[in-house]
Amino acid sequence: MSHDQASYLELLARGAAAEAYDRPVLLARASGTAPDELAAIEHAKQLALRVRAELEGRRRREAELSALFETAHDLAGLRDLDAVLRAIVQRARSLLGTEVAYLSLNDPSAGDTYMRVTEGSVSARFQQLRLGMGEGLGGLVAQTARPYVTDSYFDDARFEHTRTIDTAVSDEGLVAILGVPLMLGSQVIGVLFAADRRERVFEREQVALLGSFAAHAAVAIDTANLLAETRSALAELERANEIIRDHSGVIERASEVHDRLTEVVLRGGGVHDVAAALSEVLDGAVEFTDDDLDATGADGRAIRHGDDWVAAVSAGGEMLGALVLRGRRDLDPVDRRTLERAAMVTSLLLLARRSAHDAEQRVRGELLDDLLDAADRDPRLLRERAARLRADLDAPHVVLAARIDGPGTDAADREAARWDTTGRDTAGRDSAAVERETADRQRLWSAASHLAATRSGLAAARDGGTVLLLPLGPEDSASDLARQTARQLGDTLRELVTVGASAPVAAPAGDPSPIAGAYAQARRCLDALHLLGRSGQGAAAQDLGFLGLLLADPGDIDGFVQRTMGEVVEYDRRRGTDLVRTLDAYFASGMSPARTKDDLHVHVNTVAQRLERISRLLGPDWQSPARALEIQLALRLHAMSAAVAH
Repeated sequence: MSHDQASYLELLARGAAAEAYDRPVLLARASGTAPDELAAIEHAKQLALRVRAELEGRRRREAELSALFETAHDLAGLRDLDAVLRAIVQRARSLLGTEVAYLSLNDPSAGDTYMRVTEGSVSARFQQLRLGMGEGLGGLVAQTARPYVTDSYFDDARFEHTRTIDTAVSDEGLVAILGVPLMLGSQVIGVLFAADRRERVFEREQVALLGSFAAHAAVAIDTANLLAETRSALAELERANEIIRDHSGVIERASEVHDRLTEVVLRGGGVHDVAAALSEVLDGAVEFTDDDLDATGADGRAIRHGDDWVAAVSAGGEMLGALVLRGRRDLDPVDRRTLERAAMVTSLLLLARRSAHDAEQRVRGELLDDLLDAADRDPRLLRERAARLRADLDAPHVVLAARIDGPGTDAADREAARWDTTGRDTAGRDSAAVERETADRQRLWSAASHLAATRSGLAAARDGGTVLLLPLGPEDSASDLARQTARQLGDTLRELVTVGASAPVAAPAGDPSPIAGAYAQARRCLDALHLLGRSGQGAAAQDLGFLGLLLADPGDIDGFVQRTMGEVVEYDRRRGTDLVRTLDAYFASGMSPARTKDDLHVHVNTVAQRLERISRLLGPDWQSPARALEIQLALRLHAMSAAVAH
């Protein structure tokens, strides 16, 4: 490792700014470093920047989770409601990177809403704003109980603009605003906002994060109200020692569950640990389920569901599951709140686990991309990265190409899709169709990533589908692995998933160079299965007979097509005729001119003229069994080559 390359490690170690990574390259150029060494330094720079970006992403996710846990800790020791709400607004502003954050609360007695906490605001008019119910972006959030975001406030006509609100927003200079509701049950009690003084796009993760802070703010308000109610009740119950003892028992039970849940979180426990701790405190059987319970709302309130009590586990409006308490027909308010608080803790744990899982899948995909695109990787580094993912790249592996093949899909159309100015792509599909296809690809990648993780393999999204690198068992073949993968992915997605497999690759870590060729072979096999009408199946080249031999070594495919029907293809190209399609329809109709003209929607005389032209080009014996078989195979290969070319 050169001095210049090693300097990137020093930059990473001290957390230098991105601009600092250009300095070693500039110094090397200034000193007249040789082109090979300069390219190596540039490559080291790109790697270092990628590592820096990954570290920054992890630090950001850690900061988000830390802020949420700190907020939960503030709630646990709630003494000053304003202090907790200020901390929530400050953390929301910091993590979302906005210039301003603020929180408004509804005032039922006055019939309006008012600013409770602001952070980053400079306008006194804005900080003292009171407005009527249902007005402005906040009114839209309160009315629909859903998050709303605007990239340009004054150009947005979805909500009611009033002189009072617009003047205050203008004084503050706000442009882009995100608002999420503060919910108590099904009731909106206020809105939490994040805003910038310039146009910006808020990502889905940022909306979910602000929603989590809003949930904490609602809990803080609810907890403050509950504490006020508790103090009032204690003042009234001082005359009855028996009631005081009962109430003290309830408080002790709530404190116990708080301690137990805090202990579970601090030691890194999971959702089932939360359920076990809750079972002991509530004297009933508690379990977590991710089944869809129709009677469960997304507001986190504990409700009756048959003979059970259920509290939804959700985050940012997404249902993640529910905590179910069995064996308790009646619950006092504190026990109900205990169940609800546990549901909130469970949602935080699930979000943390999801974040870790997504990070691992991205790392698996990056390793597979490196194996495919950079055959000169250091084997030692590849083995180290694979070991961290519990993958053994010194064992035989198979490369598999997978794709969802629904009814009517066409590989060439998928690959050729490009948008035009009318909102449709060049394959003629509208935006809704392309969005569905994009969603299908994401679902396929997610299912393939899970399958790869369970099989100690790798998976990545690529070329409109998904590529997997799976270890080959001692009793398995590439064909077995392709069929198993197609079946498992199809069962998971409830779709037809077609899988093409390569020949086995001996040891990818020792020599990654065959991986790219194996992937190309798997893709050719996948396209062949589609063209042969075998969508939803899995196969390797060896399963496809003579076609499979050509797929395994495609070097002479073009030559075979040229020798067999090249004059017809060339005639179509020169004259703009349709002889190749006529040939395909003629064989598909059982060599019947009458059925051929129906398929092509032309007159039978046109079919006869085209067949006569084909006879002159291919010779009079082109319809003999042997020639016809070769021509039909050439037609299939020609169609597959056209699809792959797109």
